[in-house]
Amino acid sequence: MSDPTPTGPSTAEPSRPVLGRQGLGPAQVKPITHEKSGWSLSGGLGLIILLALLAGPVYLGWSGARRMVDGNGGDAQLAWGIVLFIVVFVLMGSCMTIVSPGDTKVLQFLGSYVGTIRRTGLRLVAPFTTHKRVSVKVRNFETRDLKVNDADGNPINIAAIVVWQVEDTAQSVFQVEDYQQFVTVQSEAALRHIASIHPYDNGAPGEPTLRGSTDLVAAQLADEVSERIAIAGLKVIETRISSLSFAPEIAQVMLQRQQAEAVLAARSRIVEGAVSMVQSALERLESDAVVQMDDERKAAMISNLLVVLCSDSRATPVVNTGSLYT
Repeated sequence: MSDPTPTGPSTAEPSRPVLGRQGLGPAQVKPITHEKSGWSLSGGLGLIILLALLAGPVYLGWSGARRMVDGNGGDAQLAWGIVLFIVVFVLMGSCMTIVSPGDTKVLQFLGSYVGTIRRTGLRLVAPFTTHKRVSVKVRNFETRDLKVNDADGNPINIAAIVVWQVEDTAQSVFQVEDYQQFVTVQSEAALRHIASIHPYDNGAPGEPTLRGSTDLVAAQLADEVSERIAIAGLKVIETRISSLSFAPEIAQVMLQRQQAEAVLAARSRIVEGAVSMVQSALERLESDAVVQMDDERKAAMISNLLVVLCSDSRATPVVNTGSLYT
């Protein structure tokens, strides 16, 4: 029969929070629509169609003008020719749009999304459509210098650079109110979350830290920002930590801690080297049979050498004219 499972409180140390999908609200929103290719023709063909449609009103107005010159009336015909010319010109003018490199045009017909034009140059589209310009160029921005508590509760100041691009123009226009502001706010929220789940430094063995694992932290930040802004049709190309420091109220204390750690590390290296040198000196003296020393003399020699090698100030020799035992 197996032993019962103990019911007392666990003594295991609580683990740090890890990166997860909890709380990423925008990633759970259902997309309204996705980008699709909009109908368009070449601008040169559009100009030919425009000229062909204008030929009728021009001929009608010209015939009316000739009749008026000949005294056969024709004023109504001339008026109709002018009216039709204006109507056709305005109608066809609304069908022409220019798409620059790095830009797109999102088309809407009476409030409905009908497609996106990505081909550059002069394009002919369906009449009565509105054309909204959306840039698909690579953009970047730097977040504000945020004050966050790291995994150890230390207040730190942190900022990051986010490089991003519009991937789905329909989602960026119709899914959020302002996609530029959206990516800014979500990037700062993701940066706060990443900074709060990692210590600034002095983490456990193998644990990533904000100061020592910048590439890993940047990759985690890119993944979280990508997940947060994907609903807006945006993608992250790269993220980098641009600023990282302790908050001013604890900066002096942390600097003293770092200085103490540096002094301890230097002292440890000095002692290690001094012990190695003393050991080498004793082995050399014994191997060359320079002098025979008992344990007490060896201890005195080791003490003197360590004082000389580990001292911060220059050693002052003292000449002993007597014996060690007197």
